[in-house]
Amino acid sequence: MNHGGNLHDAKALFPEASEPWIDLSTGINPNAYPVSFSDPTVFTRLPSQQAVRELEHAAARAYGVPDPCLIVAAPGSQSLIELLPRLRPKGRVAIVGPTYNEHAACWMGQGHECIAVANLSDALSERTDNIVLVNPNNPDGRVVVAPELARAAAIMQARGGWLVVDEAFADIEDGVSIAHRDLPGTVILRSFGKTYGLAGIRLGFAIAARPIVDEIRAQLGLWAISGPALAIGIAAFADDAWLVSQKDVLRAAVSDLDRVLSRSGFRIVGGTLLFRLARHPAAASVFDDLARAGIWVRKFPHDAAILRFGIPPKDGLPRLEAALNGRLG
Repeated sequence: MNHGGNLHDAKALFPEASEPWIDLSTGINPNAYPVSFSDPTVFTRLPSQQAVRELEHAAARAYGVPDPCLIVAAPGSQSLIELLPRLRPKGRVAIVGPTYNEHAACWMGQGHECIAVANLSDALSERTDNIVLVNPNNPDGRVVVAPELARAAAIMQARGGWLVVDEAFADIEDGVSIAHRDLPGTVILRSFGKTYGLAGIRLGFAIAARPIVDEIRAQLGLWAISGPALAIGIAAFADDAWLVSQKDVLRAAVSDLDRVLSRSGFRIVGGTLLFRLARHPAAASVFDDLARAGIWVRKFPHDAAILRFGIPPKDGLPRLEAALNGRLG
């Protein structure tokens, strides 16, 4: 299983499942930012470059980027994951994992040689041309601290290579992001949709030195971001109170989810405020039982004993608990 959010596959595999499905296979905030459009012309006119600049200024402020010229908006961080390998000479790329498998797939798809490593130190010792890591990592939530990333960035800069840091889950994890630091040779990726619960609008950002940002912008071309996405992003980034409140809401939700999973025989082994990774000796059969109950979670080919659970919506946790209790019963 390569991705979460693939409910079409779930329904095909388990046609007898209870409806409606609860999709816990993604790490997307179940509490979506409230969307409203005071100007309906965002749907009917071409997006303006002024709005793009306004969005990038708002994102720079939200992420702590000192200069808005160092950030570029894109139609989702996935588009950037696909683009970056095309901007580098073919070489060896260390992927710190296990992690989101699209990174390796995209680099290999552009002719790069990818090697899997367990940690950043191993990546550096391999003397590769580029290093990619997700911080916090998906699916285990592992965090590499800023001083280690700064050291790695300096080494990669001296080699003429890139350190790519995917911070898709960093928005609500205090003290994790390095977006505010001046680290030449580093490309930082951010995902708007996960934190703000609006994955469907497809909005992401790259933060890097000016020449890299300019090259990414040129490759994306005109009108890469839709008018509605621009309007939503500008409004959401200005709403600091909403983001602060979500940290408290999600901390409580994570605590409740951990309690339900622990009572059902799971051992929590990692995660963030947007997902939990849990181990169970019968994880494979739990996955099937939950799917038949209309609850879709993530399983992983590299370890059959772990499952990843997204944060359920308010009305989803009792249904998850009932499904797990029914299985135990």
